[in-house]
Amino acid sequence: MTTRTTAMLDQFMNEITPRHAGEDEFLQAVKEVASDVLTIEKASHDFTSARALERLCEADRVISFRITWRDDAGEVQINRGWRVQHSNLLGPYKGGLRWVPGLNRSILKFLAFEQAFKNALTGLALGAAKGGADFDPSGRTPAEIERFAMAFMAELSAHIGPERDVPAGDIGVGSHEIGLMQRAWMQYARHWGGAMTGKPLSLGGSDIRAEATGYGLIYFTAAMLDEQNQRIEGKRIAVSGRGNVARHAARKAMMMGAKVITLSGKKGTWYAPDGFSKSALEWVLTTPGDAVFEPAKDLGVTFVADARPWGKEPDIALPCATQNEIELSDAKALVDSGCRFLAEGANMPLTAKAEAHLAKAGVTQAPGKAANAGGVAVSGLEMQQNARFDRWSPERVDTALRGIMCDIHERLKSERGSCCTDTGLIDYRRAANVAAYRKLAQAVVDGGAI
Repeated sequence: MTTRTTAMLDQFMNEITPRHAGEDEFLQAVKEVASDVLTIEKASHDFTSARALERLCEADRVISFRITWRDDAGEVQINRGWRVQHSNLLGPYKGGLRWVPGLNRSILKFLAFEQAFKNALTGLALGAAKGGADFDPSGRTPAEIERFAMAFMAELSAHIGPERDVPAGDIGVGSHEIGLMQRAWMQYARHWGGAMTGKPLSLGGSDIRAEATGYGLIYFTAAMLDEQNQRIEGKRIAVSGRGNVARHAARKAMMMGAKVITLSGKKGTWYAPDGFSKSALEWVLTTPGDAVFEPAKDLGVTFVADARPWGKEPDIALPCATQNEIELSDAKALVDSGCRFLAEGANMPLTAKAEAHLAKAGVTQAPGKAANAGGVAVSGLEMQQNARFDRWSPERVDTALRGIMCDIHERLKSERGSCCTDTGLIDYRRAANVAAYRKLAQAVVDGGAI
């Protein structure tokens, strides 16, 4: 970064930060984007006069509400809920809902901001939003989850709809919970409509939706490898997490001939030095309780308590757990163990220091706003199916998903002239930010001062 660029970035962040005091996750995301696109903005009179980036850093609105419900014991419980409607420049607000303890406004604002750039890259008519509640579904009975879902939608329903804001699932919110909320919305709205995506198939959901983020991650990774005349077959892949994105990324990678060598959880890492077999992978993904920490010897898998998955000599790293999961020490472990590619299945899974270390070491990195866009891409396809009262086959959806992920790669490739590493390779992080920014900033300009 040049001295001039650093000065512009410092000035911009000094102006932005006071309005978002204490929102560290959001400011981290803004700074990462601003460092890449400020020079693009300053080179355009239209973008500069419209103050495009500054406007893109402000959500259209942040809706907050109380959720009151009764547990099985009849006790009143109180939670907080939010919906950050960040931008509808390109289409209806679109983004997931998560139910996790400790959720806060800053995390949701960061996720909604990232969503705007991610959705812009898909080429679909999608705005950006994010929402959720500080509710912990773990340990709750089905009846409690249903009552909470009804209470949550009672507050959210007035703010969403098929052409207004279309939420999806996220952490703690799967197809079952989406189905409950979709049905509640239908009762409040008094008509059928695709107000949510990720629904059960019986309520108008799309095939491949559950698999979409993980599958899309592998399709993008394969395109990134192909750009450097390499193939995914035979590559050793370290995956973090054991949730929806991780499991489907692992399955698709193995279908395409790769060797998945790790999965992980809060208590440690499952390591298969020769790659998981199909049966071993399914055992780790489906075994409940503490039994999963004691894999049988014939599975070829060991569980390493309190270990992270990054020092196991992977060719490719796929962080699929949560934000800031890869710290500087993890980045050093990846470089030292020979990793050459990283694609983000989670949102902002690298700290700034980790990202810088990997970049300096020449590791090719694909940011989440490009690499994990498969979920929202298939959500967009579900919206199309709902709007036409249509139903696509799994094969058609999967083909469309692969096409969208390859198109995203081509959009980033088209920015290669100004977004290159020192070795002449595509700087995917900068290219993703620049390509998405150009599209969003032009929409800001064309939409006037509204």
